[in-house]
Amino acid sequence: MASSVLVDTGFLVALLSRRDANHRWAADQAGQFPPPWLTCEAVVSEALHLLGSRGRPPFAALLRRGALRIAFDLDAELESILRLLQKYDELPMSLADACLVRMSEQHPQPTLLATDTDFRIYRRHGRQLIPCVLPG
Repeated sequence: MASSVLVDTGFLVALLSRRDANHRWAADQAGQFPPPWLTCEAVVSEALHLLGSRGRPPFAALLRRGALRIAFDLDAELESILRLLQKYDELPMSLADACLVRMSEQHPQPTLLATDTDFRIYRRHGRQLIPCVLPG
């Protein structure tokens, strides 16, 4: 079992939006990997934007009850993030993705819940696969 569960935008949007094609998958993962889930501010920003006004109250509830925790300091990790963005420029890598890759390096035994298949390409510590759970 993972000791640190990291979550990406796609997981959060799928979990909170019954209309999302991956909603059932996200709900199943939420049961298998209970909170607290760790993420970064870039993911929070993306998710709030994609969820819109209808998704903000349930998203805020996740934050308020501590189910979703912001566990990343972009200022302290800026050089690492900029290196990752440069390394994966051809994809291109988003800021949120770079932060999650870096978080996977910082937290013990991480598992990332995501819908973005680029996480199969990204590497932690240069060459290690990022332990992630993706739909399908």
